[in-house]
Formats: sequence, C-alpha cells, structure tokens
Amino acid sequence: MYELLKQEGAARRGAFHTVHGTFQTPCFMNVATAGAIKGALSAQDLKALNCQVMLCNTYHLHIRPGDRVVHKMGGLQGFTGWDNPTLTDSGGFQVFSLAKLRKIKEEGVTFRSHVDGRAIFMGPEESMRIQSHLGSTIAMTFDECVENPAPYLYAAQSCARTTRWLKRCQAELQRLSQLEDTLNPKQLLFGINQGCTFTDLREQHMDEIAALDLDGYAIGGLAVGEPAEVMYDIIEHVEPHMPKEKIRYLMGVGTPQNIVEAVARGVDLFDCVMPSRNARHATVFTWQGIMHLTNRSFETDPRPIEEGCGCPTCQHFSRAYIRHLFKAGEQLAGRLAVQHNLWFYNNLMTQIRNALDEGRFAAFYAEHSKALGGLRPAD
Repeated sequence: MYELLKQEGAARRGAFHTVHGTFQTPCFMNVATAGAIKGALSAQDLKALNCQVMLCNTYHLHIRPGDRVVHKMGGLQGFTGWDNPTLTDSGGFQVFSLAKLRKIKEEGVTFRSHVDGRAIFMGPEESMRIQSHLGSTIAMTFDECVENPAPYLYAAQSCARTTRWLKRCQAELQRLSQLEDTLNPKQLLFGINQGCTFTDLREQHMDEIAALDLDGYAIGGLAVGEPAEVMYDIIEHVEPHMPKEKIRYLMGVGTPQNIVEAVARGVDLFDCVMPSRNARHATVFTWQGIMHLTNRSFETDPRPIEEGCGCPTCQHFSRAYIRHLFKAGEQLAGRLAVQHNLWFYNNLMTQIRNALDEGRFAAFYAEHSKALGGLRPAD
C-alpha cells in the first residue's frame, strides 16, 4: 500500500508498505538481473549500500537456474539472502530487446533463448507463474514494449493487447495466490502504461489500466533511444491520469539527472542498469557530474573518487589505485566502482527525500539537476 506523506509541486514523498517491509519513496531499485549485481556484489553488499529494493529479471532467472529451482530454494529471498522487498519484471522487455529472437501472438510470445537457442513460450499466465515461483514482493504485468519510433496504428494495437494481457495477468495472479505452495500469497501486481511517444495513446491507455485498481502503475517503453525532453513530456501527459493514491514507477530510468527531473514530475520509483554498467567501464557519478577513472590525470591522485562520500570505496581507496586496477584488468576495479555508483544513487534518493521532508525540493532541483547531467570539471 502506498502512503503519500508530503508533496511539493508534483514531487511526492511517500512510503510503500509490503509484506517484506516498508520502503521510502522516491526510491531507486538496484538491478540484480540474475540474482546478483554485476560487478561481484551480493545481497549483503546491497544492505551496506543502503539499497531498499532489489530488482531481478524474470526472463533470465527462468532461463537459468530455472524459476522452479528458485522456488525450491525459498524464492528470491531464500536463494539470494536478500530479505527486503524485491521486484521482478515480467519478461515483457525481452519482447523488445530480443526482437530478432521472438514472435508475438495474442496468446503470448515465443522466444529463442539467448543462451542455447531453444524455443520458450511466455504469455501473461506463464509470466505470472514464473514470478510467483520467484516469490517477489512485486510482480509486473506482461506487456509489449514497442520500439520508438513506431507506426501509430501498431502502437495503438499494441496498447490494446497489453491491456488484454494485463487482465489475464490479474486473473492468473489471483488464482496463484490461493495455491498452497505459493511462496508469497500477498504478491503485489503493477500495471504498465505503453503508447510509444504518442501522448493521446499514453493518456488513453493509462485511463484504461487505472480502472483495474492495481497495486501500482509503471510507465514503460521510455529511455529506449528517444530524447530526454520527449520522455519528460510523456511523463507530464501521463501523470495526471495516474491514480494519486498508487505508487508510480518509471521503468529503466536512468541518469541521476533523469531521476531528479522525473521526481519533479511526480514519479516515485526507478530502476536502471546504468550505475553498475557504467562503473564496470570506469565511469562513475559524483555531485559535480560524471568522471572517467582511467584518465591520466588520476595516475597519482591520492583522493577518493568523491571527497566526503560515505561509500566503502571512497572510505578506503584512492583514484590512483582504482585507475591502476582498471588499467591492469583487475576484477576489483569493477567492484569498487560499482559500490561507489550504487551508493551514490541510493544517497541521491536519500537527499531527495530529505529535501522533500524539509520543503526545499525546488531549491535542491535548481542546485543539482544540471550539474548531475554534465562532465565533472577538472579539480
């Protein structure tokens, strides 16, 4: 259940209460695709980095080790050791990202496994069963994420199909919650808004799915190549149609600047692989912008990545040492950089929440939004 605690403009400060605990919003979910953060981080590491919610990938865990294996091990919580809230995506994004390996029909989607090429069918019911086996706190409905740009007619037909699939997801999850071996009979279900970059389709689709009274609502199909200004415009059109009493989730977003901009437009929940992916390629985030740790200027720099940062990396290691690790191809380089980026993202959300609590989000936005989006000046 979402609890709205305070609002400043469109920006919302809230709390989301679940069977696995309460998390504070706005919140960034740390992406553990196959049950672990890429960069050699465990669930215990996430706790040390102030993570509130772990997100796992339905499709990838279905491929390996298999959702039934995870079920036998006690679900995501028993399997990974993470005992806080979790969210599983539906597999719908793979409809988009594995376009060359899939075929869409009304019943669902046939995939070719990216691992061994075997055929896999996933529809709304299959997605719900897999997510039920995973025992996540929050399950996402099965949808079609359409590429941008797309023909208007196809986008409209896709929205209608996504709504039909959503209703099937809702019915199947209600059935699964009654089974004796269901790990989480109180599993929550979020619907996903689609419609590409067509504002009328976005608004109409949001109205349709809002009427189904789900536990939360997501805006999907953005941050897939369109300009940031287009994404912000879509959020502004969709937000008035989203139920005020339900949590709002912007899927797959994004940069620190994207997050601050989306919070200002009424979004509560985020996820993105960017902090861990960029870190593994020596790019880290700071309050003054991004840094590339392999730069020659850091060769003998004794300072941490960011002075005053509370992350485990900045507490113990220098820019010079981390640069050396990247140049030497040491795996520790990625781990240290990922730790910093995830700490930075989680701390960013804490600072946003503090600003909302204290009625100074407008000042926070003015001070940080542009700075977060640029390259850190030399110092």
